[in-house]
Amino acid sequence: MSFDEHRPTSRVLDILELLASSNEGHTLTEIAVAIDAPKSTILPIIRTLCHRKFISLNKMTSRYSISINAFVIGSSYLEDLNVLTIIKDEMQLIVNKCLETCQMGILVKGDVLYIAKIDSPEPIRLVSFAGKKIPAYCTALGKALLSRHSPQQLHQLYPQGLQAFTPQTITDFSILYTNLCQICVSNIATESEEITNNVQCLAVPLCKDNQVIAAISVSVPKFRATPEKMSLIRDLLLASQKKIEQIFINVNVDLLTFPS
Repeated sequence: MSFDEHRPTSRVLDILELLASSNEGHTLTEIAVAIDAPKSTILPIIRTLCHRKFISLNKMTSRYSISINAFVIGSSYLEDLNVLTIIKDEMQLIVNKCLETCQMGILVKGDVLYIAKIDSPEPIRLVSFAGKKIPAYCTALGKALLSRHSPQQLHQLYPQGLQAFTPQTITDFSILYTNLCQICVSNIATESEEITNNVQCLAVPLCKDNQVIAAISVSVPKFRATPEKMSLIRDLLLASQKKIEQIFINVNVDLLTFPS
């Protein structure tokens, strides 16, 4: 029997998903347009979400953004994932040895959803943080997650094409696919200033049963990205990949996967 979504519930979730993916937030009009719903219909929903502190209103800009209770619920979900705890311990070991920031992400449609971050003792300014979504094609983490995708799948994920975020962003599908094929051979994804100026990144996919489940990466400011440092990071990532994938054999990682 087919399942019909409950429209009011769907609109609550649509609003939360929209605001969770935005840095600047959205006005009531923008929300209504984005989720294709009348303002008069969603206004009571938005007021309730504000009252319950799932979203908040910036009175200066009239923009709504995600708020504390949504974060609390998301954090409790992550805390229940024992496999994530194991991976974060491994990420901490990487940071201890290379002194650079390590992040973990999963693929949600065409975006990387960052779900864990261990900061460097000398942190750098990154556009990513836990809970942030960024188009996967312009990050090393995202390329690792996309590494098993076909050209057809890539076009389906990005029907509007590949937007440039910096002059270094790959905007040609054929070049991106060649890049992904190289990851399948080397097990290492690379990115240099494709999303953030003056930052380079290496990443590895984390697989189970030949399926990419997640990925971990290390970000390095260009002035610290010596050949010796990048070689060390490459070795650390590959070693951690091997250990984590061995753990995946014996644990349930379904909670780390999202529908594409």
